Amino acid sequence: MKITSQFDSGNIDVIDQSSIGDVQLNIRLDHQSEFFQWFHFRVQSEAGKAHRFRILNASKSAYADGWQDYQAVASYDRENWFRVDTVYENGELIISHTPELNATYYAYFTPYSYERHQSLIHQAQLSDHCELHDLGDTLDGRDIALLVVGEEGESKRKVWITARQHPGETMAEWFVEGFLERLLDEEDGVARRVLEDTVFYIVPNMNPDGSVRGHLRTNAVGVNLNREWQTPSLEKSPEVYHVREKMLETGVDLYLDIHGDEALPYNFVAGCEGNPSYDDRLASLENAFKQALLTITPEFQDEYGYPKDEPGKANLTVASNWVGEQFRCLAYTIEMPFKDNADLPDAEYGWSDLRSMQFGRDVLAAVNHVIKQKM
Repeated sequence: MKITSQFDSGNIDVIDQSSIGDVQLNIRLDHQSEFFQWFHFRVQSEAGKAHRFRILNASKSAYADGWQDYQAVASYDRENWFRVDTVYENGELIISHTPELNATYYAYFTPYSYERHQSLIHQAQLSDHCELHDLGDTLDGRDIALLVVGEEGESKRKVWITARQHPGETMAEWFVEGFLERLLDEEDGVARRVLEDTVFYIVPNMNPDGSVRGHLRTNAVGVNLNREWQTPSLEKSPEVYHVREKMLETGVDLYLDIHGDEALPYNFVAGCEGNPSYDDRLASLENAFKQALLTITPEFQDEYGYPKDEPGKANLTVASNWVGEQFRCLAYTIEMPFKDNADLPDAEYGWSDLRSMQFGRDVLAAVNHVIKQKM
């Protein structure tokens, strides 16, 4: 048996692989950080024999409660990812699978590779409606890519979308791929209508360094980007610094920050109720956005989510809170599950890359609905 994670977004340490019935593993911590939960590894072994992988340090992970009712994903071709039997017991995550072929990949969620990211942004710029901009460099020297979709102008409404501040939340970039696919479809009526008076600023991957390194939550130096929005720095968080500077240049009328949640098996949003400037106008816009999504897709719900902040008590280091306060605009964090959508369960695939993409397409329709209102 050979187990490796020496590839883009790979993460695993082998403790003991002497028996395929009792392979012992640990997830590596994010560099210079205590966060860990993302795993992604390849196994070369004999097909048709039962494998059992024990992740020994699962109970010490960032969100150990998230392992309950969780199922890992596996793939033979890195295109089709399916769920495999997984249990959390005695502080260990145990993955049981009898592979049909000799080589199998396992991961926390369907990976979104850096190569696919590069293809996404370069193919997007082929559209007459899209331009690819380079905002600056990450700490590892990667591009901070911004896609500008629509014709810029003073009278245009400005919609900003960021994804993968937390690199292990790969469903966020799958969401963006679906969103972009619809937005750039010249035959789609929603896209044509919204682009008449709106320009989109989209950062498909806020944290390419963490993505390639196989991190769950942080960048190359262990910084959680979604706690850097008040005082970002070129030394620790250039990703936020450069995006924030561009936002201050363009202005923002609507902001969506796309994430994944380890524990809750639902799609939901988190708003800015705790911001000092929160008022009836923003409450009305938030409600309009939620009601539109509830109408558009059964994949969305508004019963389960995070507790709302008390008035004036929001954490303004968080992206959606800072943007909402700075620009007095509708700002939402969108969360998707690592597990499944409990309202529409799928035993074979759970919440998946394809469902994340479809949710992105659906959210464009909700944006079109709310952006027409008084922002």
